Amino acid sequence: MAEQVAEPMSTEVSIDKDVNVGKLSLPAMLSLVVGSMIGGGIFSLPQNIASAASPGPMVIGWTITGIGMICLAMVYQKLAVRRPDLDNGIYAYAKAGFGDFVGFNSAWGYWLSALIGNVGYLVLLFSTVGKFVPAFAGGNTVWAVLAASVLLWLTHALVLAGIRTAAFVNTIATIAKIVPLVTFIAICAVAFDVGVFTEDFWGAHAGLGSVFAQTKSMMLVTVWVFIGIEGASIYSKRARKRSDVGKATIGGFLFVLVLLIGVNLLSMGIMHRAKLAGLPDASMGDVLSSVVGPWGSVLVSAGVIVSLLGALLAWILLCGETMQVPGEDGTMPKLFGRINKHEAPAPALWITNIVSQICLVMTVLWDGAYLAMATLAAALILVPYLLSAAFALKMVIKGETYEDGPRSQRVRDAVVATVATLYGIWLVVAAGADALMLAALLYLPGAAVFVWAKREQKAKRIFKPYEIGILVVLALISVAAIIFIVTGRLSLT
Repeated sequence: MAEQVAEPMSTEVSIDKDVNVGKLSLPAMLSLVVGSMIGGGIFSLPQNIASAASPGPMVIGWTITGIGMICLAMVYQKLAVRRPDLDNGIYAYAKAGFGDFVGFNSAWGYWLSALIGNVGYLVLLFSTVGKFVPAFAGGNTVWAVLAASVLLWLTHALVLAGIRTAAFVNTIATIAKIVPLVTFIAICAVAFDVGVFTEDFWGAHAGLGSVFAQTKSMMLVTVWVFIGIEGASIYSKRARKRSDVGKATIGGFLFVLVLLIGVNLLSMGIMHRAKLAGLPDASMGDVLSSVVGPWGSVLVSAGVIVSLLGALLAWILLCGETMQVPGEDGTMPKLFGRINKHEAPAPALWITNIVSQICLVMTVLWDGAYLAMATLAAALILVPYLLSAAFALKMVIKGETYEDGPRSQRVRDAVVATVATLYGIWLVVAAGADALMLAALLYLPGAAVFVWAKREQKAKRIFKPYEIGILVVLALISVAAIIFIVTGRLSLT
């Protein structure tokens, strides 16, 4: 039976690790992965990639990205099986591999990045609606923010009503957002012109630089399109079967990869690269309209709206779960570990959405607020990926859980973990020094929350020696970032 919270008459409880609650089926887990990966980015992908690379370098870039990301997906799959004792992989793997403070920062950074991403979804959503309702134009008008606030709290209420209910709605939303994407791919596959696709295949006359430079630029665009691949790992505790975590991760990744490559590749066979590069946001709409007429743009706009609604729900679910598990085991304050009678992480959700609401209001008060917040948060979510891959590599090197298995399995896992770790390093480096410096500004305040949690646990020592070193480095980088911002050497936007 779940442990009751000390406060009288409270409806909140702490999850007992011996009790499986809120179990989610494989389709629900798969929808969490796909739903969190597909937001608004895929609808702008034709223009984004065309601005960076010609078809040849694009194909090379997708190949490298696909290999790196499938290895990362396989890391989550293998860790779910080899370490079934660890729930909420994005946090638990970092903690198990590198200690409490690193695990805390993995959860803290992921949570901040995710909630700020939710603000971005809301701004983009009402910016899209603004094409039809002028009062919402830009997504950060007073009316747009009021409407976005209502939507945020309605979604909050849905998740509070129960994880399984919210996961079911997310499954429906995920199916709905896939329809316009599949429609786009089917129509463009028929209209695909090989001549358009192969013209200046390597970009010799595009003015985009060498093949290597184009491939690198294209890969910088793809850094962000797979965020959400860890969704099933975060909800591992609620999976009906532990093996479903790996199935959902690999299946969701492969499905989204096919959609991304399909949208990107086929677009370059419909319009010339230079024309694609000049399209506005949600460029899929213009590509489809060039084939079928105006209704193509309307379909894509509807797809963007549905996709962003679904992504908002998926990421609010992930935000709550990301903080609940570390709150339950004492790495976060106990407050975050509580759940309500519907088994939803109520306090974590309230705190998440109150902070999101504050950020949303800031988009009205300061035109550059959203871009600044996005810049601050961009690099945060990549660090947990690197930590997960590094933990898998550490396990292979030390031979943990490989004592009785065949040597060939350990060798295969070593290759996968090494590639995933190297790709994780690439992701962090690709974010850029400026983004990493600014990210430290958000990591550093988390130390106070970590101290709060440790004092609740009555820990004799809050920071281990190496954790003090990490804290000092964060502080020094943060001070340098502040100095650079004040002197104009570093911009928030």
